Order: sequence, then structure tokens, then C-alpha cells
Amino acid sequence: MHVLPAIDIREGKAVRLVQGDFSKKTIVNEDPLAQVNEFHKAGIQMIHVVDLDGALLGQAANASLIQQMKESTGIKIEVGGGIRTLQQIDEYAALGIDRMIIGSAALTDPGLVKSAVEKYGDKIAVGIDAKEGRVAVSGWLDVSETDYLQLAKEMAAIGVQTIIYTDIAKDGTLTGPTIEHYQELKKVVPQMKLIASGGVSCKKDLTDLAELDLYGAIVGKAFYNGAITLADMLEVENSAD
Repeated sequence: MHVLPAIDIREGKAVRLVQGDFSKKTIVNEDPLAQVNEFHKAGIQMIHVVDLDGALLGQAANASLIQQMKESTGIKIEVGGGIRTLQQIDEYAALGIDRMIIGSAALTDPGLVKSAVEKYGDKIAVGIDAKEGRVAVSGWLDVSETDYLQLAKEMAAIGVQTIIYTDIAKDGTLTGPTIEHYQELKKVVPQMKLIASGGVSCKKDLTDLAELDLYGAIVGKAFYNGAITLADMLEVENSAD
């Protein structure tokens, strides 16, 4: 199982939120580039980057900073947050970004997902963020009536190969991932690569997710508060190979 440390960017800084609440922001590194370098030097293969400003504005607000991350290290990067047009996806692809994550637009504009998949194949992932099983959009500010499993099935039908699923209730809380949601997703879309996000609090959480045969897991707050080390991430990733 791949383990991806997360960098969430807000106003040029690496931050963590709790349950997507922008008022509960903690700065974890004033210099996101320095953080990327730390991950790269440790041997991390890929990182998960969220443009929080972009999620609010619906545009790639921190594209230049993300470009610097890529150019300074060569590390693999998946990016989400505010990707609403094929032009934005084209621009990220031109920067050498390895995977582009379509979030809100997967629900509101499935045609965009279809066009993106036709053009970029497995470089496109869909981020499904849910609150009590219902898909949330617009930086988690709005909750739809759509069930997360239904959206996953619709994305599979379009040809999406990778889903990043977040239970918003667990994000930033260090209370453990919602294992049963990933079990349900495995049943509904067994052919998909599933990446877990939200709630990971310790190394055991990672090994539990690995035992589900997930494609990947994202680590955020647990790394920044010291509960999970880079060595832990690499050990879980290598043991699952």
C-alpha cells in the first residue's frame, strides 16, 4: 500500500484543518517547499497536495507553488482543490503533476471527468468527500443528497480508475479511519484503486488499511504531531509491496 504524506496549502503555508473547517486552521510549516524537501530526502515516493485556497475559489490558486515543489525535488505529486475545468487539468499536466484529483466537479460536472479520463487516463483521480455518507462539495461547505457509494459507481462507469475517499467526520481528528466505508467501497467498485484519507492516527491504522488491500492511504495531522513518523510510513509501504 502506498503511503502519501499530505501538504494542505492555505495562503502560501502548509496547514491542517479539522473536519474541513477553515476556522480551525493550524500552520504546520511556514515553508511548504522545505516540507516537500523533507519528504523527498526521507525517501517518500509521492505526496498528496491540496490547494485549499483553490477549493474555495474554484481555481488553481497555488499552482506556482506546487510547480516549485515538483521542480525542486522531482517527487511524485497528486493535486486536488479547485479543479473545475479541463484547462486547469491541462495546466497541471504541463507542470508534470502525476495525478490530478477532481473533487466537487465530479458531482456537478461528470462530463468534465469523462473528458479528463479520455485525455489523461489513470492520471485522473476523483476525490469523494462525505459527511454521514453524503457527498460534500465546495471545500466541504455544502453537503449534497448523493450517497458516496452511488457516486463511486458512477465514476467507475465513466472510466475513473482511482478514488480518494475521505470521511469528513474523521478528517483531522486522529480518531481512526472509517474502515467500514472502505470495505463497502471495495464491494461496490472492486476494480478501482482506493486511497484512504481522514482519521489516520497511528501506524496501526495504516496497517489496518493495508490489510484491506487498499491502493493507498494519506497521512496528515498524525505526521505533523509526531504520532506517525516518516520511517513508519516507509515501513508500511515497503512491507505491503
